[in-house]
Amino acid sequence: MIKRIFLIIIFFICYNFQGQEGTSSPYSFYGIGSLKFKGTTENRAMGGLSIYTDSIHMNFRNPASYVSNNLFSFNNEARLVKFTVGVGHTMTELETSDASDNSNTTTFDYLGLNVPMGKFGMGFGVIPHSSVGYNLESRNNIDSLEYKYSGNGGVNKVFLGFGYLISENLSIGIDAHYNFGNIQNNAIEFLYDDEQLPLDYQAREINRSDLSGINYNLGISYKPMINEKTQLVTSFTYSPSYNLTSKNKRTFASVIISENTGIEYPINEIEVDLLSLGLEETDLKMPSKMSIGVGIGSVRSWFVGTEYNIIKSSVFSSDLLDIQNTYFEDSSILSIGGFYIPDYNSFNKLLQRIVYRSGIYFEKTGLNINNQSIKEFGISFGLGIPVSSLFSNINTVIEIGKRGTTDQNLVKENFINFQLSLSLNDRWFIKRKYN
Repeated sequence: MIKRIFLIIIFFICYNFQGQEGTSSPYSFYGIGSLKFKGTTENRAMGGLSIYTDSIHMNFRNPASYVSNNLFSFNNEARLVKFTVGVGHTMTELETSDASDNSNTTTFDYLGLNVPMGKFGMGFGVIPHSSVGYNLESRNNIDSLEYKYSGNGGVNKVFLGFGYLISENLSIGIDAHYNFGNIQNNAIEFLYDDEQLPLDYQAREINRSDLSGINYNLGISYKPMINEKTQLVTSFTYSPSYNLTSKNKRTFASVIISENTGIEYPINEIEVDLLSLGLEETDLKMPSKMSIGVGIGSVRSWFVGTEYNIIKSSVFSSDLLDIQNTYFEDSSILSIGGFYIPDYNSFNKLLQRIVYRSGIYFEKTGLNINNQSIKEFGISFGLGIPVSSLFSNINTVIEIGKRGTTDQNLVKENFINFQLSLSLNDRWFIKRKYN
C-alpha cells in the first residue's frame, strides 16, 4: 500500500517538474513571483507553524531540526532516517469589482531526506520557492483590448544543511540554499486603425531572466521540560539578505495572432542590446528573514504555539523592470496552531494514533499596489494518518483563505489548497546483536 502511494506521488513530481505553472495569481507578476513554499504539509496544517520538531517528520524551515534528543530509537539499536515528499492542488476564484474567473493548479511541493549521524544530522532537499503564472488583460475606454500580459517560471531551491545536538534539549543548525530558475514576462500591445479595427500586426515584448544565487539559513531549537509531562518549545531562525544574479534577455517583435488558436507568430523579431544599457546581467536584492516562535504541550499528546516571521521585503530591487504605482514594503506572517493525538501508544487502534492538526495565519505579503497593502489570511485543518509500524504516515491538509482586495481596481483571490505528503521513516545502520 505504501509503495503504491509513493509511486503515485513520484509520478506527480515527474509530471510537474517538466514545466509546472505553480500559480495562477496575478500578483505573481511582481518580483520573483508568488511565494510557493510555506512549509511542509504538517506545518501548513497548523497555520504555517514550524517551531515543533520530532523524530518522524522533517522540518525544512529550521536546520536545527535535523537532529533531536530521540534520534536513537528501538533501544539504541538504530536511528530513524526521514524521507518526505509532498504534492498540492489549488482551486482559486479570481474576483474584481465587475468580473470573476476560476483556475486550478496541481504542483510538486517538496522533496527531502534527513539522515542522523550521532549528535549531527544532515538534511537535503528541493523546494519550489516561488512561482510565476498569470494571464491579464486591460481594455481602453471603448472596451477594446489594449494590452495582454502573461508570465511563467519561478525560482527553485536545492538545499544541504547540518544540525548539531548541543544538549538533550538544545540544538543548532545551518543550511545553504542554491537558488535557480527563470522568469518570463510577455506583453502584447493591440493596435487599431482610425475606425478602431485591429491591425494585422500587434507589438510584443518578451523579457526573460535566468536567476541563480546562494543564501544561508541559521536555526536554533530549545525544548526544555517544564515538568514531568509538559514541554516548552522555542525556535529561532535567521536568513541574511542576499543577491540573485539575473542574466536578462529582451526581444521585440511584430506578431500575428491566430483568431482560432491564439498562437502568436512573430514577424521581424529583434533582440535588444541589453549589454550597452548595462542590463544584460543585473543583481536582484533579496530580503533577510527572521522568525521566532514559542509553544507548549505534552510530548506525543498535544501542542499549541505561535510563530512570527519578519521579512525585509522593502530592500527588494530589480534594475530590469520598473513598475509604476507599485513598491515593496516589509512583510510579516503571524501563525497560530497546534495538534492533538488521542493515544500515541495505541498500536492496535488506528483512529487513536491519528494526529489532528489545525491553525490560522495572517500575512502581510510585502506588496503594495495603488497604495493598497496586499494581505492574505488562511485557516487550515489536517490529519496525520499512520501507515506502518515504523511510524511512517500520510499527512493531509485543507487550507481555506483569501488574498488581496477588489479596491483600487485590484483582484481578490479566494482559494482552497489541498496538500498530500508522505513521511517515510526507516532504520539504517542497524547494530547487529547476533552474527
